Amino acid sequence: MSLERIQDNLRHLRLYRIQDRLETALEEAAKNNVSYTEFLDEILSQEVASKQEKNISVRTSMAKFPYVKTLETFDFAFQPSIDKKRIKELAECRFVPNGENVVFLGPPGVGKTHLAVALGVKAVTEGYRTYFTQAMPLIASLTKAYAENRIEERLKFYCQPKLLIIDEIGYIPIDRHGAHLFFQLISRRYEKGALILTSNRSFSQWNEIFGDPVIATAILDRILHHSATINIKGNSYRLREKVKAGLIKEPDVEES
Repeated sequence: MSLERIQDNLRHLRLYRIQDRLETALEEAAKNNVSYTEFLDEILSQEVASKQEKNISVRTSMAKFPYVKTLETFDFAFQPSIDKKRIKELAECRFVPNGENVVFLGPPGVGKTHLAVALGVKAVTEGYRTYFTQAMPLIASLTKAYAENRIEERLKFYCQPKLLIIDEIGYIPIDRHGAHLFFQLISRRYEKGALILTSNRSFSQWNEIFGDPVIATAILDRILHHSATINIKGNSYRLREKVKAGLIKEPDVEES
């Protein structure tokens, strides 16, 4: 009866990991002559680890990453222009609670999104709410919300994550109205919520992206005030296998 009562109490307390392993854990403790303190410490540690793993899984799903990548799978040898030590420092995620920004610049295929996602995954494991979006779907979402008189609600949605990742800025020009809405979002997150941005265009070309030098300057002013910029100069990962096979000529390295 005592075991049944314990199982019921564990279920009510939602200590499901302990509930599932209780009988096995008791048998192992008796066999190894484990003290009460050691036994309690072990099963509680397992419960905490289980809950942390579940929380990370939920936060990862909510982040809407296009895929899950880590820094351990990034080929730094293929991109020697990247300071590996600097990336590891960013992976400590101190920039997130400080409301600072990270900007990855470089031509297509050099690993900007991989690094952005990897830092996002790290932020998730550190307990920070994170959200990933590409630039054009973000602008489309803000524009639609504005047309439906829901812009405040949508801006609030994008301001809630402690870390917002905006991928592929500059691949498609943004009209003036979209640029104004983007500026509103950047302004609201300024010094409050961290950003990671990726772009294939240098900062001097952002006037072309947003179609208005005044708006572009205002956006950059807020993004770059507290930020780290990582310029990646190299060739595309996606093309390297074709280069190795001799199917295409090795492209020239583009400057960012």
